[in-house]
Amino acid sequence: MENRLPPLNALKAFESAARHLSVKLAAEELYVTPGAVSQMLKTLEAHLGVKLFERVPRGIYLTDAGRDYLPSIRNAFRQIAEASRRVAASVDVGTLTVSVTPFFASAWLVPRMTSFQNTHPEIDLQIVTSNTLIDFSRSGIDVAVRHGLGRYPGLRSDRVVTVEMVVVAAPSLVARLGRPASPGDLATWPQVHDADRKGWSLWFQANGIAEVRAPRGPSFDDSSLLLKAVLTGQGAGLLPAAMVASEIESGELVQLLETAHLEEFAYYLLCPDNRQSLPKITAFREWILGPAAQSVPAER
Repeated sequence: MENRLPPLNALKAFESAARHLSVKLAAEELYVTPGAVSQMLKTLEAHLGVKLFERVPRGIYLTDAGRDYLPSIRNAFRQIAEASRRVAASVDVGTLTVSVTPFFASAWLVPRMTSFQNTHPEIDLQIVTSNTLIDFSRSGIDVAVRHGLGRYPGLRSDRVVTVEMVVVAAPSLVARLGRPASPGDLATWPQVHDADRKGWSLWFQANGIAEVRAPRGPSFDDSSLLLKAVLTGQGAGLLPAAMVASEIESGELVQLLETAHLEEFAYYLLCPDNRQSLPKITAFREWILGPAAQSVPAER
């Protein structure tokens, strides 16, 4: 016999036929025809140079060589299954790579990470900061947290937290245009936008103003750049209250109107639909949406 392995399909056919003592039942289990199973058994016997089955009118039975061969083949398949399980598990636990915006990382996630680590010591979090939407097929990212409306085709989206949003502007812009007396006054102001260009529309709707012009002005997929544009007087901005608290306190920005809660405009946990059930992703999702994370006060 040549020093090479028999065909894997032939080994599968042998194990199944030996277990059932039936070519027909083996064929049904393997989703092939009985003729295909018979051919694979003949190929295996030719490869080994021994007869593994005796064929009789009412079925088949193992020869002495077949009975001797079967335990090793079954053990080999068990080892393959166990090795495959271990490899899959090693991918599924260990490190969870989470992409978050810099502001969310510092103001919300990092103060709460000890809670996750205590609950899931078997999973190490790797935090990557970014403001752009992730290409999950190329980036090596497991889950992401992004600020917006939560509508991302092909991704599972779960709302994590709704943040207080404030309307702010640079003092120079307020001096030029005057302080608005009502939300409607801001419809004619220059505005800077997030990448979705939906924040201002939602804000106007929440304040009972249905008819406003189409969003105009620059937009940014990076909240720090959006803040910079507001600081330099390019327009009014709608930003998380915690993000601009120090700028308001120092006088670099002016809060124009009261804080608003926009339920749709929130931080969302995102992951690909086809990976949402992986145990490490499920563990992180249940934690970040559950009371253990939601009840921990964020640092300011």
